[in-house]
Amino acid sequence: MLNDVSAELAQHIAKTHESLKRELTKLRAGRANPSLLENVRVDYYGTPTPISQMANISVPEARMLTVKPWDKGAIRLVEKAIREADLGLNPSVDGDLVRVPLPPLTEERRKEFVKLAKKYGEECKVAIRKGRHDAMDMLNTLEGDASKDDIDRAKKKVEETVADAVKQVDGIVAHKEKDILEV
Repeated sequence: MLNDVSAELAQHIAKTHESLKRELTKLRAGRANPSLLENVRVDYYGTPTPISQMANISVPEARMLTVKPWDKGAIRLVEKAIREADLGLNPSVDGDLVRVPLPPLTEERRKEFVKLAKKYGEECKVAIRKGRHDAMDMLNTLEGDASKDDIDRAKKKVEETVADAVKQVDGIVAHKEKDILEV
């Protein structure tokens, strides 16, 4: 039972870290990344459709994305959706694909991205602490089924696991911050 609590906490922490990494990939660090367009929705036949479900997104060079819709009739819709997505991008149609050049980041914009990365890191830490709280509650309910020493050891292990997870979050955010500030 005590091992189940630890395993569940470890699984929760792993999911939280993955979520943080996904959020951080959306932050532009000066290089093109297809996940930048992940939240863009195209009004495709009256249905808001994720751009990745209707087009091929590729990175031909460091500061350029190309989007090639499978339906050539949707090319203007894709261009319009990217333009209106409030990402600061200015797409242009070139034959049967949309070119999306990424403008260089200003110092002010880089600092905004760093603040956003730290905010995502804090949200991740809050989620980890919530997992710790849930694990501690589960351990408290086991007090009649296991010895007090075993429960105390399990609680100590939970605290160590959470402390390591928080250090990992700090490392992930620091790496992204370095990546964003690199010119």
